[in-house]
Amino acid sequence: IDHRVGDEELHQELTELHVQHLSQVTQHPIKIVTRESDANVKWIYTRQSQWIAEAKTVLKLKSTQHLNSAICTAGYRTNSKGEIVYAGIVIPVDQARARGKLVACIVEEITQVLGLPNDSDKAYPSIFNDYTPEDLLSPLDVVLLKLLYEPELKVGMTETKAKPIVQKILKRYSETGVLQQASTEAQQAPLYQLIGY
Repeated sequence: IDHRVGDEELHQELTELHVQHLSQVTQHPIKIVTRESDANVKWIYTRQSQWIAEAKTVLKLKSTQHLNSAICTAGYRTNSKGEIVYAGIVIPVDQARARGKLVACIVEEITQVLGLPNDSDKAYPSIFNDYTPEDLLSPLDVVLLKLLYEPELKVGMTETKAKPIVQKILKRYSETGVLQQASTEAQQAPLYQLIGY
């Protein structure tokens, strides 16, 4: 995490709390490192006057036109197998705060670089839907993240191959109470506790 603006302690705490929750939900080891050479995600907290240039550098963007309507951004690179090998996140704190979206940016961007990069109007309520009023993970998001890291699902699977596997996993989730517990798991997130939902 590269803090290029003030309130470093607050930004660090918000980041750490959400990363901790993502690791719990996915059962994927995620930790914050102190040396950039040890990181596969570069996260920059910056200001609006710098963010497009920094996003272009960190994310290796050829065009930044899509950033004109964005509040914050993230992206990732994959290897030849389709595995995520690097991600970058850039949050212009002044811009995010001015729109009341600092926490939403933190939650959405790091969650999306885990492998669910696209927004969808079909996912509701979800941080992957820009019309969802909440800024934190919903029960649907918890289920999507759990699915993403199931060992039966492999990188590069087609929809045809993945769909019956996902249906089988969802049946198992229903039988074992995972679906029923998703709401509780979302609401027990450290950020929920901090923000007071």
